[in-house]
Amino acid sequence: MVSFKRKRLLPFALIAASAIIFLSFKSIDFKTSKSLDIFFSFFRELNIFYVDEVDPEKVIYAGIDAMLNSLDPYNEFIPEENKESLDFQTTGEYGGMGALIRHGAEHAIIAEVYEGSPAHKAGVMAGDKIIKINEKSTKGLSVDKVSNMLKGAPNTELKLTVNRFGTDSLEFTFNREKIHIPSVPYYGMVNDEVGYIRLSNFTANCEKEVKEALKDLKKSNAKGLVLDLRSNPGGLLYEAVKIVNLFVEKDQLVVYTKGQIKEFDQEYKTASKPFDTEIPLIVLVDRISASASEIVAGALQDLDRAVIVGERTFGKGLVQSTRPLPHNAQLKITTAKYYIPSGRCIQAVDYAKRDEDGRIHFIPDSLISEFKTKNGRTVYDGGGITPDVEHNVTFYSRLSASLYAQNMLFDFATQYRHTNPEIEEPANFEITDKEYNSFIAYLDSVNFEYESQTSALLKELKKAAKAENYFDTNSSYFDSLAVAIDKNEYAEFKLYKEEIAKLIEEEIVSRYYLQKGKAEYNLNKDEVIDRCIEILGDENTLTQILSSNSKSLTFTFTNTPINSKSEYIASHSAKTLNPS
Repeated sequence: MVSFKRKRLLPFALIAASAIIFLSFKSIDFKTSKSLDIFFSFFRELNIFYVDEVDPEKVIYAGIDAMLNSLDPYNEFIPEENKESLDFQTTGEYGGMGALIRHGAEHAIIAEVYEGSPAHKAGVMAGDKIIKINEKSTKGLSVDKVSNMLKGAPNTELKLTVNRFGTDSLEFTFNREKIHIPSVPYYGMVNDEVGYIRLSNFTANCEKEVKEALKDLKKSNAKGLVLDLRSNPGGLLYEAVKIVNLFVEKDQLVVYTKGQIKEFDQEYKTASKPFDTEIPLIVLVDRISASASEIVAGALQDLDRAVIVGERTFGKGLVQSTRPLPHNAQLKITTAKYYIPSGRCIQAVDYAKRDEDGRIHFIPDSLISEFKTKNGRTVYDGGGITPDVEHNVTFYSRLSASLYAQNMLFDFATQYRHTNPEIEEPANFEITDKEYNSFIAYLDSVNFEYESQTSALLKELKKAAKAENYFDTNSSYFDSLAVAIDKNEYAEFKLYKEEIAKLIEEEIVSRYYLQKGKAEYNLNKDEVIDRCIEILGDENTLTQILSSNSKSLTFTFTNTPINSKSEYIASHSAKTLNPS
């Protein structure tokens, strides 16, 4: 006879109770009922008979993760202890010191300090190594753990011990504050008549930030506007509607949602008096612009209110809502698809239709449909917003990506900041040839390792040659080729000098002038802005683009969008940044 522990039956009892509650609220078919019965029975048997003690929470959470992994990637189970991260995503606010931190060899490192934050006012700088927090060592701790130690309720004391380049340990003592990450990190005039607003995310009240920027730009005599949504991953849907409302009349349909539960289907219309329906408007987008960014760009395109410039957007037409779960947990779940005024859905991937191997695919051209804008222009569904004026961005070289991923640019900028008291204004700053050569010398001093794609392929070729017994008789050819490749790898620093120099300059500028300075530097280097100025300055071009017989224009630039140089490379590296 088997003896059962009473406590081992408790998790099953709780799950069974939850099932009864679930069944009382929703009529389910036999297939669903059968599946739930199997699941509950499976967990009961596992919990009772498995040879070792089963951690019910761990097993259930693993099961939840597996269930969510079979759906689209935007669904998320949020236990009570992670609720703060959800709040930060929606509000852009948290309690802390106001800085980003990243992984270091032994200690987390300050990656960026927010202007006006407690850390900034106390004198903390990017590049500082965090040695202790409130007298507790951080050696070997993960970035997540260090970030949690730095966060806390506003007005609580934080004592920080750091190591800084060229100095001994420094100590800072200050109070945490409520940190708000602005949705508009930069705005300004790009010439005498064109204003520029960078909108980085759609958190609560971002419409107010954009409106305040618009008021200032109008006072500065802005007669045209560039709204930059590049690298903006989205956020709150209702904030996107309010952003559109700044430029179009009241009671205009902006977006509507359709899901499985028809009672949740909604139309979102502009609800207020607009700020300006006449100012010529360009919206900049790229392949990272997603979700709420696509609502704004797509709605303004469908209503023929703005010229969309840039790359085809990401293609996220799925809407997430949060549902409460027991014990203060939450489920962020995809509840609908959104459709913009022309009737098109911009979702690029159909997650419900997978092949036999479980792989997902983009919506095929054969299923893409035509739609019409307010003026009768032809637009398409099936994957993102296609710009009215397209430009192709040249990706960064493998060398630049390696420099960024290995923190060579960051560490050199740290050294530069502490050996040069001041630099020129962001718009005018450039490193000299001597300083660029100093960077190369710095790389030698820290044993920077870089392998070109050609070198990597040569290694694979050697393996294949050895496997087929071709290598020994041709080794001299391989040796000669390896020498030639090594020389070419060094020559890449000359070949990509302009590209690497810009990345160095951006990192250095951010040390002196923080986020606004970096945005101003990039704005001055961004050739697409010049094209936007041309379009906004030519009424005939604007009219032609927004007319019913217009066609997309294409032009190519070698630079990347404002504030997205580092963002793009960071998305392809292992570097992790945490707000603290």
